This record gives sequence, structure tokens and C-alpha cells, in this order.
Amino acid sequence: MATPLKEFIKTCLDAIQSFGNKPFNAKQLGSKLFIGNKNDMETLHLVLDQLKHEGDIEEISTGRYIQKYIPLSKEGILDLNQKANGYLICDDGTPDVFISKDMLNTALDRDKVRVILEKGLQNGKPFGRVAEIISRKKTDWVGIIQINGNYGTLDADDRKMYTQIHIPIKDALQAKDGDKVLVRMTGWENPKLSPTGKVLELLGRPGNNDTEMHAIVAEFGFATKFPPEVEKEADQIPTTISQEEIAKRRDFRGITTFTIDPADAKDFDDAISYEDLGDGRYRVGVHIADVSHYVTPGSLLDQEAYKRATSVYLVDRTIPMLPEKLSNGLCSLRPDEDKLCFSAVFEMDINGTVYDTWIGRTVIRSTKRFAYEDAQEVLENKAGPLANELLTLNKIAHALRAAKFKNGAISFETAEVKFKLDENGKPLSVYIKERKDAHKLIEDFMLLANRKIAEYAGKGKDGRPSKLTFVYRVHDKPNMDKLAAFEKLARKFGHRIEVKNIAKLSHNLNALLENIEGKPEQNILQGMAIRTMAKALYTTKETSHYGLAFDYYTHFTSPIRRYPDVMVHRLVEHYLASGKNADALKYEEYCKHSSQQEIQATEAERASTKYKQVELMQTNVGRVFDGIISGVTEWGVFVEVVENKCEGMIRSNTMSGGPFSFDESSMTLKNRKYKFTFGDPIKIRVAKANLEKRQLDFEVVQ
Repeated sequence: MATPLKEFIKTCLDAIQSFGNKPFNAKQLGSKLFIGNKNDMETLHLVLDQLKHEGDIEEISTGRYIQKYIPLSKEGILDLNQKANGYLICDDGTPDVFISKDMLNTALDRDKVRVILEKGLQNGKPFGRVAEIISRKKTDWVGIIQINGNYGTLDADDRKMYTQIHIPIKDALQAKDGDKVLVRMTGWENPKLSPTGKVLELLGRPGNNDTEMHAIVAEFGFATKFPPEVEKEADQIPTTISQEEIAKRRDFRGITTFTIDPADAKDFDDAISYEDLGDGRYRVGVHIADVSHYVTPGSLLDQEAYKRATSVYLVDRTIPMLPEKLSNGLCSLRPDEDKLCFSAVFEMDINGTVYDTWIGRTVIRSTKRFAYEDAQEVLENKAGPLANELLTLNKIAHALRAAKFKNGAISFETAEVKFKLDENGKPLSVYIKERKDAHKLIEDFMLLANRKIAEYAGKGKDGRPSKLTFVYRVHDKPNMDKLAAFEKLARKFGHRIEVKNIAKLSHNLNALLENIEGKPEQNILQGMAIRTMAKALYTTKETSHYGLAFDYYTHFTSPIRRYPDVMVHRLVEHYLASGKNADALKYEEYCKHSSQQEIQATEAERASTKYKQVELMQTNVGRVFDGIISGVTEWGVFVEVVENKCEGMIRSNTMSGGPFSFDESSMTLKNRKYKFTFGDPIKIRVAKANLEKRQLDFEVVQ
């Protein structure tokens, strides 16, 4: 039990806290403690002497004290810019803490760190120094090695890697000077010295297409090859389906079933079956490759699939999540072959109303493989293979789509840039991929299956949340500050949009997106509209999908290329068999990993697109193009070329007219000669195209 004196000391310390960094004297402290008599004041003087002796306060002049600064620490993720300055994104949600390059203490971008806050503010913001690296986000780096006698140095391609890596020659894997390599950082204790590393893989000579694509894959943490033991396990899977397995499943082999995929696709993970039941009713089956039958929990295949979590789609190749025997063979729903599936089967009418849903394991036999172009030709000509089936399904898809938008879905029809490549992977030209009814037909039935599977797991028989652990694909409401900035930008192009009314937001956004289709500003406005939205992610928490206007949504339809779909298949099978509730904490961890890997895959895909853009523009150095300012920063402006959607930068240090000032609120960069604002039209000349850095430099023409 505390003595009265100890209680008094604690009371004094609490009162001293209220002075913050301001000096105080005994009289001021006594006033806060409502001390009036002489004896209590004498006790207070004794307590102040004791606190001074113990180091809790300092006497800065006779009778004047200040509490000793006790540094606070924060934990979070480090977010650096290309100059190696950045911020700590605090775990507790408090304001970001500025960290300068000389305070990093070997920490790197996206590391989890503990930071000690320094006294006061810097430019009005809290600032600090890294005290501890809790975990590294990344230890493997891609770049070009320079060999200098008995050691090598790596300059990483990642522009946020602000230091060279020192590699002893014995750890260089016989790399030659100028080779592109993958290096693992093995140690870095002293910020005054370079980190050490070793070469893990020789990627080839810079500029070679295969080298650069492999480098991009490695840079974002994916492997181009499967470990031999994983390939071996895949090879041991039987290629025939036993009669015993078929007997366990609902048999759809005698029913009209087809796939619609890109002309060059090799893995077909979804198929549609069609039956006319009469009286205006149809039975439509959405059949998905039963990957979970072949990839069992804990197997080497499963561990590798979880590690990758997704296939990666570069401009000229796919880095699959599963070995080829599965992705292009056993699990690919090729025509005229018996295949195992997990299916959602709907009894519905021409208006898209669903009267009955059946979910379970099936065996199918696809009768026709359509390319999108082939199916579109049938829809447009109203004749050809399975014309009646396709036309009916297209009417149902239109009804599903209309209901989705009526309920508040947002129509993000982004312009997808594709390259025409020669036999060596060199880009010849750029085109915008068109999405027609054949694409949307498949998409609408996949959305239906994903929604109904999520409802099965998420809703109890009474319509209330079931509380079953499940994997959902969720999408939160948009950020209002970002929406306000988007509204301002849209006005620059002559478009008005009301964003304050969330209830009408999807309708207003859809009207704008329809209005800008085919216009030069389409790509800029669509891109910014998407950035106003929260990022979609995987979670076990029951949350709606704002962009699709679905209360429940999941990913069930692509288990060949997405690990969350494999998890969904397993959970559905488990609950169909009346299994007990799955471990929510374990699945939430799986969801976080899958979301992070999805982000990495998207970044890799963007990097490959950027590489091909730079490669294409190498032949256009010196040419003048029309552009639109697509980004404004303090060090320059980004410009998107209208003709081919390639993006480059006009750097402020290459322009005359004196120093620039940057206004973030108006997204404007200006000096005596120039004024650049986000969304402005501009004429540019291609100045440089640096393939190694995947960087385009432009200069102003007008």
C-alpha cells in the first residue's frame, strides 16, 4: 500500500506533466495542487529536491524547473521516397513521424521499425530516428553488379534502395561485370558502412527481354521456376479420374458446357453449362476447376501456392501459381476431356431472378472452347455454334448487370493497354483492349457465383450473419477528401459531378464515366476515380463490396491463379459436410498474406508494362506528342501521351525560369516561366528513354 508521501509525489508528477515543456516554480506547482499553507509548501520544496536528485526534473535556474524530456517511441511501417527521406506510418493511427535519411539507422522502405521521437517539431510535424528494425520487408534486390577485383557492388533497380550492397567475390556466383543479378542482403549493422550480400541468381545481360522480365519477377519477390520437389509432387498426381471419384459427384458430362477465354489462353478455369427447363426457366451452371482436389492442405504444392498466392501476368508471359501440369493440364477445362469441378448451379429466368441454387462438386465435359472473338461473332451475327445458348445467356447477363448498377455498383471500365509484340518480345505498337458482350457475359456469371457462394457462407437460414469463418473479398466506401479532389479535377475538364451525397455517388460516377468514354481525359479521370476508392482486399470480416454493391462477395472462380479461391473451395466443402467453424485467426493471416501478394503482383505487372512503354518510346526519341499532365510533384510533372498512354516525366531541374514552388492543394507546380496543373493538356518531346531504369524523360514543347 502506498504511503501518503508516495501518493503526494505521484500527484506532483501528474501536475508537472501538465506544464509540458514550459518552466515552472514551486508557487505555480502549488497553485495547481491547491496548496496554501506553509507546512505543505515546505513538503513540496522537499519533493522538488528529491525529483531533481532522481532526474525527473531539471533546475534550469534558481527555483525554476522543467520536467526532463522522456522520449516517446512509436512503431509502424517506414514509407520512404527516392531521396531516402520519409515517414513512419504509426500503428496506433497517430500522425506520421518524419524520418530524414541520416536518421534511418539502416532501415529501408516498408520495414517495420520502432522510432524514438525527438523533442519538438520539424516543419510543423513530429520527427524522430529509427531505434530498432523489427522486421525487414525485403532482403532480396535486383540490379546490375559491378566487379572490382575481389568484391562486387550492386546498384539496385529499386529507386528507393538508397545504398549499394557490397558482395565478396566468393559470393558473386561467377557474375560478370555489368550482369543483372538477384542479390540477398546478408547483413547491415553499421549505417556508416555498406550492407553485405550474396548473389542468388544470374539473370543475364541488361536490355535482353528475358533478362528484364525475369528481373521484374525477382524484384517483386516471385520465382520464375518451381522448386524441383514441387514439380516432382505435381508429376506424381494421376492423370486419370477414377470411377470412384466420379461417383461422389454430380455428373454434368451430358449437358451443353463451354468455355470462353482469350484466344491465347492455356488455362481454362471456368466453364458455363446451359439447360432450357421450359416455362421460361433455365439451369445455368458455373463450373470452376477443382484445384483443391489436387492441391491438398500442407502438401508441397499447397505450400508453394500459398507462398506465391497469385499468378503474375506480365506483358509477354505468365508466372503461374501452380506448375504447368496442373494449370495447363489437370485443372484446365479443355474441351472433350472429363474434368473435376466445384460448381454453383442456378435455376433462373431471363430477367436474372434466381429461384434455386445448388453448390457442390461435379464432373463436366466441355463441348466447345470459344475465344472471346468467336463468341462475340456469334452474339453479333445471332448465328453460329451454340447461338441459342449464347444469346439466351447474354440476355440473362444483361439483366444481372442492370440489376447490379441499379443497386449502386460503379462501372469502372478502365482502358486496358496491350502491346503488339514481335517474336522476340519487342513492342511494335500499343492498342486498347475492347471489352464487349462476350467478356461481360462471362464476368456477370462469375460475379453471380462469387456473390451466391459468399451468401451461402455469410448468411444464416434466417438471413442474418452466420458467424462462420470465411474468406471475403471486400471493398470499403471511398475517401471523401479524395472524392473532393476528384470533383475539382473533373471540373477542369468541363465535367460536373456531385460527390457529397454517398447515396447517389455511384449513379453520378457512372454518368461521368460514361460521358468521358473515348475522350482524351478518359484514362486520367478513370485512374483518379479508382484511386478515390478504398483498395479491395481479402478478409474474414463480414464487410460489403462497395464497388459492386454486394452485401456479400468472395473469390471462388479462379483457383488456378488465386490462392484465396482455393481457400474458399476448401471452406465451402468443409461447411457442406457440416464441419465445425474454421480458425478465424489463421484464415485472417492467410487473407493478409494473399492481399499483400496481390499488391506485389500488380506492381510487377505495372513494371513490365512500363518497361515495354520505354522500349516502344526508344524509337520515338525526339518526336513531339500531345499529352495530359497525369501527376504533379515537387520535383516535376508526369505526362501521359494521348496516342499510346505511355507516361513519362518532365523534371523541374531540367527547365529554365528559376526555382519551382509546389502547391499540393491545387496540384500545381510553377515558376516564373511555367505553370503546370494536374489534367492540363501539354505538348511534349521525348528526350530520353532509359530501359535500365524503366524511365521516360520528356521536355516541354508547349
